[in-house]
Amino acid sequence: MSDTAIHVNNVTKLYKLYDKPTDRLKETFGLSKNVLYKEHYALHNLDFEIKKGECVGIIGTNGAGKSTILKIITGVLNPTEGSVDIDGRISALLELGAGFNMEYTGIENIYLNGLMIGFSREEIDAKLEDIISFADIGEFINQPVKTYSSGMFVRLAFAVAINIDPEILIVDEALSVGDAFFQSKCFKKFEEFKEHNKTILFVSHDLGSISKYCDRAILLNKGRKVAEGRPSDIIDIYKKILVGQYREASSQKQQEDGADVTGDTERSQGQSAWKDSFLINSSYDEYGDKQVEMVDFAVTDKAGTLTDTLFKGDEFTIKVKIRAHEAVDDPIVAFTIKDIRGTDITGTNTMFEGKHIGHMEKDEERIISFTQRLSLQGGQYLISFGCTRFEENDFLVYHRLYDVICISVVSDKNTVGFFDAFSDVSIE
Repeated sequence: MSDTAIHVNNVTKLYKLYDKPTDRLKETFGLSKNVLYKEHYALHNLDFEIKKGECVGIIGTNGAGKSTILKIITGVLNPTEGSVDIDGRISALLELGAGFNMEYTGIENIYLNGLMIGFSREEIDAKLEDIISFADIGEFINQPVKTYSSGMFVRLAFAVAINIDPEILIVDEALSVGDAFFQSKCFKKFEEFKEHNKTILFVSHDLGSISKYCDRAILLNKGRKVAEGRPSDIIDIYKKILVGQYREASSQKQQEDGADVTGDTERSQGQSAWKDSFLINSSYDEYGDKQVEMVDFAVTDKAGTLTDTLFKGDEFTIKVKIRAHEAVDDPIVAFTIKDIRGTDITGTNTMFEGKHIGHMEKDEERIISFTQRLSLQGGQYLISFGCTRFEENDFLVYHRLYDVICISVVSDKNTVGFFDAFSDVSIE
């Protein structure tokens, strides 16, 4: 008996893109000799295997082909070329509630979805109470689904898919839905699946979940497989794609040689500004007289790579480049990290740290680097920068950039509060 649960064999998915609906009609009836469409490859020669009992994550930017390959695996779409072999009964969480009849009650939709997956009525009967208990929507289970709130709809859809006891579970971004208590319940169920050696294929932008739960990760980019391997290694490559430091031409040879796929920061960045590698907040706040201007800024990971995705516990650096537009004495450079609600979490400046920039002549530049260990919990955070100075009793603001970039912290263990004390626990 094969130990392979899913084999994706050189799958290609080609879409024909037409400028006008009439062009599609002309081609259908052979009314034009010209090519009236553009070819778009959502997937190109994709090939991978997932072993039984494995939990594999698929990551990639929007448009990489993640959802397309899941839909092909589950039979929602047909490949243009290639094939997919499945050994096991699948339950899929692609678009939550897909296949629900809005006129049916929750109970009726449980049976409808179970039968569509391939379970008998007797098997659904045996799981019914578990599904109802997991969904936890009370008497609404007997009401038409069209009367549900979006939260109740999500709860029921997830409860059906995850409690029907499949051999293969396929999840597309569904673990981030619902409130915190429901998400906790979903992740506990997810861990139960792992403990029972179920096969799991998991697509998510939550890199912390990929790192924590997956045995292996597959990285897609523009419909092609870039790499597969340990989640931490694949996430490192993904971070470089996010900031434009991935060099596709040499990646295959470098992977075969066991080398990093992108090289160091300085080579890949050339002479471009650091900040060009980051998504800038379109509504950031900026002010100051700009006698000293912060002309560039960056965040780098422990390897010195420009990135907005960092691992909790790793060393990272925040860099600011300042330029004096007239002679000044001892400007102060600062950074602040906030949560997405706007709460100041931490920050420091050169004065607090006892570092003096000293005198700067007109047009002189300095680079200030703050290096520290990342103890923040997994999540998203906003970074602000400032350049100021005390002049006798006056406080001068040269330049401030508030909430200008966002960083994501990847964590496979979150504790209570904003930061992890990294406790060393012993039991005697």
